[in-house]
Amino acid sequence: ADAPSPAAAAAAASARRAMSSASALRARGDDKELARWRESMDRMRNIGISAHIDSGKTTLTERVLYYTGRIHEIHEVRGRDGVGAKMDSMDLEREKGITIQSAATYCTWNGYQINIIDTPGHVDFTVEVERALRVLDGAILVLCSVGGVQSQSITVDRQMKRYEIPRVAFINKLDRMGADPWKVLNQARAKLRHQSAAVQVPIGLEEEFEGLVDLVELKALKFEGGSGQEVVTSDVPSNMQDFVMDKRRELIEVVSEVDDQLAEAFLNDEPITANELKAAIRRATVARKFIPVYMGSAFKNKGVQPLLNGVLDYLPCPLEVENIALDQNKSEEKVSLSGTPAGPLVALAFKLEEGRFGQLTYLRIYEGVIRKGDFIQNVNTGKKIKVPRLVRMHSNEMEDIQEAHAGQIVAVFGVDCSSGDTFTDGSVKYTMTSMHVAEPVMSLAVNPISKDSGGQFSKALNRFQREDPTFRVGLDPESGQDNYFWYG
Repeated sequence: ADAPSPAAAAAAASARRAMSSASALRARGDDKELARWRESMDRMRNIGISAHIDSGKTTLTERVLYYTGRIHEIHEVRGRDGVGAKMDSMDLEREKGITIQSAATYCTWNGYQINIIDTPGHVDFTVEVERALRVLDGAILVLCSVGGVQSQSITVDRQMKRYEIPRVAFINKLDRMGADPWKVLNQARAKLRHQSAAVQVPIGLEEEFEGLVDLVELKALKFEGGSGQEVVTSDVPSNMQDFVMDKRRELIEVVSEVDDQLAEAFLNDEPITANELKAAIRRATVARKFIPVYMGSAFKNKGVQPLLNGVLDYLPCPLEVENIALDQNKSEEKVSLSGTPAGPLVALAFKLEEGRFGQLTYLRIYEGVIRKGDFIQNVNTGKKIKVPRLVRMHSNEMEDIQEAHAGQIVAVFGVDCSSGDTFTDGSVKYTMTSMHVAEPVMSLAVNPISKDSGGQFSKALNRFQREDPTFRVGLDPESGQDNYFWYG
């Protein structure tokens, strides 16, 4: 018999893990609880939005938050009203019009919860992208329809591949002069080696960009209302029929190359329904064999809602992603986590921030449940810590919650740890694999002003080290002095 494909093997392993946790719940007679968490996990997406600088990531996130009802007004990145985009909460971000630190938020779309991390595009802040992608299940790669695949597009795509992140692409700024989505699609295939195809085609370009045609459903979409909030569907324009059918056939051909079920129907010349095509695109995307390409203009409020539908339709839920922990009691033997709330708590501290109320630690929960007031153990240091406050983040705003379960991204206060530490409930001694951190490229020597301030100086350096994995402190090899540090 033929050996199963890696994607099939991973899916089977994920199913076995989920079934074992499900059996544990059934054994306790928690059938309702079992159904509740399974539905909750199926209806969850953890995604990041990444791109080259000035491709429109934060503008896109602003529209996503507006259409999902998370915010009630749209503000621009370089807003003249002095407010600025929701996800750029730092004064310096609003002044410069760029994202400096990754920011987390969450929203609801068609009954699904989407946890979003908006990441910087500038190469100087690439570690923020690295630590975000380490804990996410899927991503949106934003490409500029004029600039195409640029240097940082290549970097973030490489980071997505490193963490085996399924993704969709979004070709933005179709309203700009010189917009050419087909050039960008070909660049993605050549430079990024993407097995990709468009799932939409634009109706007009540049100043004449009016809407999109959905190649799966074969429907035209236009975005009306003051902020494009009303999506109006209609038949494909008659003058685009041939072009649309050519592009749909191209989409089916590209997906058929990586999906056996669709290939069989395609080779037998059977008519392929929208549901069959959608199911094939999902299988291929989750298996990281295909990248569906969406189009639009976030600034002009066109194409964002179909992209949100694509996140639900094609990106995986937490149960569909395999996460590996290392068992410290068994010489770092690899353990496949079930990804369910039924197992022991396993959470990774992936980002630290010094806030108004002390250290804020962002956690991705991979298994189990964390509750306010619980005692959790830092596996890296062996310390037991009580969770004094548990929150969900909406950029720089916080919502207090009592508990969070596997698959969620939350933050805790008052927990002493370093970026990359793993927390459990104490019943297991698992650590999550650390993220990739590049070697520093800059060095600087610093002396405290006086000997009396040496202690405070060391404390500050240690805090920077805990927060930023790229920041290194060390002795100067020649002088042996301890007042030199390297950072990158």
